Amino acid sequence: MANAKGGKRRFGSIRQYRSGRWTASYVDPTGLRRPSPETFATKTDAEVWLSQIEADLTRGDWTDPDAGAVNFEEYALRWVAERGLAATTDELYRRLLRLHLLPVFGPYELDEITPGRVRAWRADRLEATGATTVAKSYRLLKAVLETAADDELIRRNPCRIKGAGKEEAEERPIATVEQVDALADVMGPRWRLMVYLAAYGSLRPEEQAELRRPDVTLPDEPEEARRRRDAAREPALLRIARASPELTTGRRVTGDPKSRAGKRVVVLPAFLTVDLRRHLDWFAAKEDDGLIFVGERGAPFRRSTFGRKWRKARAKVGLPGNFRFYDLRHTGNTLVTQSGGTLKDAMVRAGQSSERAALIYQHSTLERQKEVAAGLDDRVRAERLNAAADDASGAEVVRLA
Repeated sequence: MANAKGGKRRFGSIRQYRSGRWTASYVDPTGLRRPSPETFATKTDAEVWLSQIEADLTRGDWTDPDAGAVNFEEYALRWVAERGLAATTDELYRRLLRLHLLPVFGPYELDEITPGRVRAWRADRLEATGATTVAKSYRLLKAVLETAADDELIRRNPCRIKGAGKEEAEERPIATVEQVDALADVMGPRWRLMVYLAAYGSLRPEEQAELRRPDVTLPDEPEEARRRRDAAREPALLRIARASPELTTGRRVTGDPKSRAGKRVVVLPAFLTVDLRRHLDWFAAKEDDGLIFVGERGAPFRRSTFGRKWRKARAKVGLPGNFRFYDLRHTGNTLVTQSGGTLKDAMVRAGQSSERAALIYQHSTLERQKEVAAGLDDRVRAERLNAAADDASGAEVVRLA
């Protein structure tokens, strides 16, 4: 039985139990009496707690103590569902939740996730998996809890570790022109153009998967040049308007490219014209709107099948095991800048968008992209000639010996 102590208070009330401990309560803005969540050792402690509640009410910072009693797993999954995310991003977020966040935070209510628990989770994850994955998971956790704070379900976001969401990705490897040619040869006639479009057109795999005949504009080629099998210097154009990323389930989801800048016209270096014409004649689907890249049976190429061919080719050429097909884009962008293109030129070519970069780098027009493609054409041709000259020189030395 509680024993009332003291006179009437201006805000709230304090009582002492026969055990000697103290409790406090107050009436919230809705008229509901709210007891303290725990008892206090002294009357002063109870008064301090009431003072803090009164200050929060005065500043407008008071939150319903029951608001945070929402299960994190339920809230996080609803958060993802309400975002209207692209299929690949939705898949990524759900995988990060399933593998890295829900096993730890899933049983907790939102207001039970403290800064200390976040720090302990991050330290544990850094020992168990890669730093890049941990950074992605931390950013997702922070975004979910930031929305919870906006919804006034928690008072403050507990994700407060400076730099924890920043990825320190290692510098990606690049291939030489000779290695790109070797990869294309090993991949075989049906897939060699994919290697070249990734390296010298900066096309993403999902963009190549949805590339169709109407998206290709070939230059006029004189009959005599066609007979000589010599590429004309006028470049071919590719219109990138759609992409078909393949999910881990094997399902392709066709839609817009990765970013707004992904919708673009890519000017190919002229030396690719012969490969492009040959591929359209031999391997592309024959329908007017047919896909450019299909398998032997005419179906869209599968990531698993292509991946096996790619890994074998990479090993045969001698590239490191961490060299991804995607790194061919990095190779091409590096060659673009080495050929005189600016960073903005490379961004336009690769379909990358950045507000910060857009403020810094000058506009890159279609004519400028043609100049960049011509520079890339000159550089690759020159390196091929140098490689051929070196091979001939080596053969001459062997013969003289």
